[in-house]
Amino acid sequence: MQHVRGAAAFDAARLVVDAAERRDEPLHEELAFSAVADTVSTNQFKNGMHIELDGGVWRIVEFQHVKPGKGGAFVRTKVKNAGTGAVVDRTFRAGEKFSRVFTETKNVQFLYDDGEQVHFMDEETYEQFSLPHGEVADALPYMQPSTSVQILVVGEKPAGVQLPASVELTVSETEPGVKGDTVSNVTKPATLETGAIVQVPLFVNQGERIKVDPREGRYISRA
Repeated sequence: MQHVRGAAAFDAARLVVDAAERRDEPLHEELAFSAVADTVSTNQFKNGMHIELDGGVWRIVEFQHVKPGKGGAFVRTKVKNAGTGAVVDRTFRAGEKFSRVFTETKNVQFLYDDGEQVHFMDEETYEQFSLPHGEVADALPYMQPSTSVQILVVGEKPAGVQLPASVELTVSETEPGVKGDTVSNVTKPATLETGAIVQVPLFVNQGERIKVDPREGRYISRA
């Protein structure tokens, strides 16, 4: 299996340029769309790619090409619905084709979470919008109100938060560190200012700023 660590988004501008060059069409016409369909086969699958399946947009989480001793080859695939967040396992015939959906990301400001909806503001237009709490639940422990985050846009519709490779947060609660203890492979739980709980080395103290990989909930280093 090939694995994706966290949500991955494509560089929409680069994809659009490539698409325009392939079709010899004016670039400005392509940029008017947030999602552009193309055709890909299972041989071209990549983690993070979005495809149209059963009338919806799905992100390929992981996949495995299988060549049995008897019968035709196939591809075991785990896909995540861009709208509902549902993750399902699907099996496709080798070479089966699908419509590919290109995506883009937008910079927005995280405003607040009311328990049912998570509210954001577009930093370019200042328009406010919301996403269901369940669609961004994994990202919320690493997001602070009034900070900038990236939203994945599929077909002009916000479809989830794209987490960065690292964020800096303050340790709000953890057991006191032991002076001189610099061993990093022994850990203890620490609660961060956002409420997230991560394992940190024994030498990390309350009040310190640390870097965390939000896609894995993993301590990286002191900030």
